[in-house]
Amino acid sequence: MAGQVKHVSIFSSLAPDWRLARVLFKAATKNTDSLIGGVIEELARENIRVVDSTALLKPLLAGEGPLTGRKLTSEEEADVRYGRRIAAALSGFDVGQSAAICEKACVALEAMEGTDAMLRRAAALTGGRRLTLVKGSRRRKHLLFDVPVLGLASMAVLRETNTTAVAVDAGRTLLLDKDEMLGQAREARIAIVGYPPEE
Repeated sequence: MAGQVKHVSIFSSLAPDWRLARVLFKAATKNTDSLIGGVIEELARENIRVVDSTALLKPLLAGEGPLTGRKLTSEEEADVRYGRRIAAALSGFDVGQSAAICEKACVALEAMEGTDAMLRRAAALTGGRRLTLVKGSRRRKHLLFDVPVLGLASMAVLRETNTTAVAVDAGRTLLLDKDEMLGQAREARIAIVGYPPEE
């Protein structure tokens, strides 16, 4: 499983089976760690062990430094510095992984809607000004679930929302269809930069 965890499905009219009902009842909060953590506990009852979700995908993890050949402008660097502080703080609450920054202002934070919807909201709020996307990896020691992802679908949204720079945690962010995705980013002059994860 890679990509957005569809948290909003907990508000659907779909009736949970008894196992999911138990997970939902026991969850202290209905965020990623509680919900997926509860599913992992339920699987453990059946002697099923969940392993690092990137175990077979290590080559697709972001490296450190500029990944698309273009370095950040000084304005983008300032946005990234600020955005990484915001994303690190956000990660402590387990509500989302991303922040949209415009001219050193935090325009939008990701929650259940996911990164794409957050970027579209940020673009609407800024009237199409240049955005910087900062994705964090929640300071988790494990990569069992909810690993940040960028892929080909991300590229379309980055172009649509005038997002010119993306900061990700190196070694903790999956780049799906990596070569093609980075190629599209290069073509669009979108800087993608991997940073050492915040600890």
